[in-house]
Amino acid sequence: MSDAVTLTGVSKSFREKRAVDELSLSVPPASIYGFLGPNGAGKTTTMRMILGIFAPDTGQVNVLGVDDPTLVRERLGYLPEERGLYPKMKVVDQVAYFGTLKGMSSRTAREAAMRRLHEYGLGDNTEQTCESLSKGMAQKAQILATLLHDPELIVLDEPFSGLDPVNRDLMRDVILQLRADGRSVIFSTHIMEQAEQICDHVVLIDGGRKIVDGPIDEVRGAGGGAVHLDYEGNLEPLHQMQGVVHVNDTGRQAEVVLADGVDPQGVLKELVSGGVRLHTFDLRPPSLHEIFVRKVGRSVEEAAFASEEELAVGQVGSSGRGAS
Repeated sequence: MSDAVTLTGVSKSFREKRAVDELSLSVPPASIYGFLGPNGAGKTTTMRMILGIFAPDTGQVNVLGVDDPTLVRERLGYLPEERGLYPKMKVVDQVAYFGTLKGMSSRTAREAAMRRLHEYGLGDNTEQTCESLSKGMAQKAQILATLLHDPELIVLDEPFSGLDPVNRDLMRDVILQLRADGRSVIFSTHIMEQAEQICDHVVLIDGGRKIVDGPIDEVRGAGGGAVHLDYEGNLEPLHQMQGVVHVNDTGRQAEVVLADGVDPQGVLKELVSGGVRLHTFDLRPPSLHEIFVRKVGRSVEEAAFASEEELAVGQVGSSGRGAS
């Protein structure tokens, strides 16, 4: 089976800003593919080129076997980061409306909307207006609207953003079920832990450029070894220990990144002798966060801040030229 999406040397600029720079990647069928990187990295622009909303300046985009994504829009589903429902429209009408935009007849769309709303626990809310829904219920309705026409490729832009734990679990379960049903899912996030939990393949993007991509196990496995801890105590001695490359410490959990060939038992001995109480001591590949830091030389948060500064400078410069 051919790849669901193939990008070859794709670039896109907006005025002087190069949003995507010579990006090439392949999204396998029936997989969950994560676009990872800081805000401003080019993830949304790339996804919009896959959807045919933007055309690339250079390069080729192939989606579901065709070189023009606009020809297969009815086979695509899209949940944008900036989500919204028509506040005065009834829930069932809203979900059905999105189905008609994808080629479903009004009757078929309404029947499918009623069925899906009942399946997802919104059966008692079908005649309510969208503005009366809680945030979690509105999120469910938007997801159902995205999936109503049974798309083959689903693109989700920051789907976990702003969700409480219950609705994050709902979104995760929906994504996993889509893969089980043989669908291909692309989702973007700047939170690496989310991708580690569910992705089959990932691409790390910064400044519009691909840093690394591939199956998630290969991407993480190429980074050497790391010890993951749940602990109580002081890890400061580890920062000075020979063979410890980096310590990502969040207070009660930590990732201790080791140089090649370093025996993790030495880390364990250092911790125990230093009075650290360990609840878990687990040898795993480095986290995606650590991989990003190694490749880019800064954290995701620092990269996002730099992108915002660059954008602000560009806007000021554009304003100055326009005024002159």
